Amino acid sequence: MNATPSATNAAPRWHGPGADRIPIRERMRKITWRWMLWSYLYPPRGQRIMPTISGVLMIAVSLGIGSAAYNTSNNILFITLSLLLACLIGSGVMSALNLAKVSWRVTSSPPYRVGQTGAVSIELRNAKRLLPTYGLWFDLRTKADPEGHRLVQRQRLDPEGEPVQLDWAWTPTQRGHEVIELAGVGSLFPFGFLKKVLACELRTEVLVWPAAVEYQNLGVIAPSRRQSGHTVSKLGQNGDLLALRKYASGDSHRLIHWKASARLRQLMVRQFSSEQQEGYSIRVDTSADLWPRPEQFELLCSFVATLASDLFASGRLGTVAIDLDPPAPVRSVRDLEAFFDRLAQLEPRPSTGRPSQAPFASASTSVASGSGAAGGGPLTLSFSPDGARGVAAFVNGQKAATA
Repeated sequence: MNATPSATNAAPRWHGPGADRIPIRERMRKITWRWMLWSYLYPPRGQRIMPTISGVLMIAVSLGIGSAAYNTSNNILFITLSLLLACLIGSGVMSALNLAKVSWRVTSSPPYRVGQTGAVSIELRNAKRLLPTYGLWFDLRTKADPEGHRLVQRQRLDPEGEPVQLDWAWTPTQRGHEVIELAGVGSLFPFGFLKKVLACELRTEVLVWPAAVEYQNLGVIAPSRRQSGHTVSKLGQNGDLLALRKYASGDSHRLIHWKASARLRQLMVRQFSSEQQEGYSIRVDTSADLWPRPEQFELLCSFVATLASDLFASGRLGTVAIDLDPPAPVRSVRDLEAFFDRLAQLEPRPSTGRPSQAPFASASTSVASGSGAAGGGPLTLSFSPDGARGVAAFVNGQKAATA
């Protein structure tokens, strides 16, 4: 399914030095040379300026040249030392200016499904009037992947220009609630001798649907037609003749009723009632007595989601229910997504200490009482363990598919 699950419409908030829109006059009153020098010597909490490997080598070379210049009193060595120190200081100042008045936010693009690649984006904007921004990097991580991934800004961010978007192709590894965290933001611009790092604990929560799995259909779950007389009064290409209407542009010529057209002296086409296929009602029992193994329960969630998606695509999914909840009809993609959201958060029901009843027993009873396929109602699709690792699906007591 490619539709987006239900989510809040509120756009994520901007973060960073440029997130707060302070008037220019107020900002200039707060900025003094003493404040700027003190902020470089003692950065605010959460901000660090650290030397890189090349920066450490540069500092070592500067110490060596400084020692030699002091011992020899050579002006060329003193000029060289001053140039090296200016590069180090300039690198730190430019790194700080590179991050000034820059803001960012993390946006997610659901749906996310285990094993399928989704997009997580970082939007950047630069509120500076003159200086562009280059070479920022962002550390993203998730609860399942603490090491995370680093996104690097490789294009110029113009001052007061259009926002720039950085995309991360993220593949979830587990279903349920997942937290995407922006752990840090840094800049190596311009020389890479020093790096300025801003601590940023920006988090966004997303819901990950179960994975799509392969299963074996034993032939019971098939697109079969109802018995004669079971038709619905909606237009289609098959079924009983419902009515005649005037020909409209785009109608198939095969549907033209030539006799009626000759009699009425205008083209008339036939409308048929479409024969409805058998529908299925999915019921899931999450008892911990029935599903004692966590990996088998995960396979159950993936199997149910895959089977529900296939049945919905073929127009044969009627209702879904979990445990003792009343059956919920699935009439649209939004209903199916709501069911996927519940599967993403599904946990085994606490154990009662008694053996769980076979999940297809109630369905077998309904067939015996005449409310199954013979009675025109939906077929009940239920699930139970199949051996130590597998999961089997049953249609009114008959084994229909395995995963």
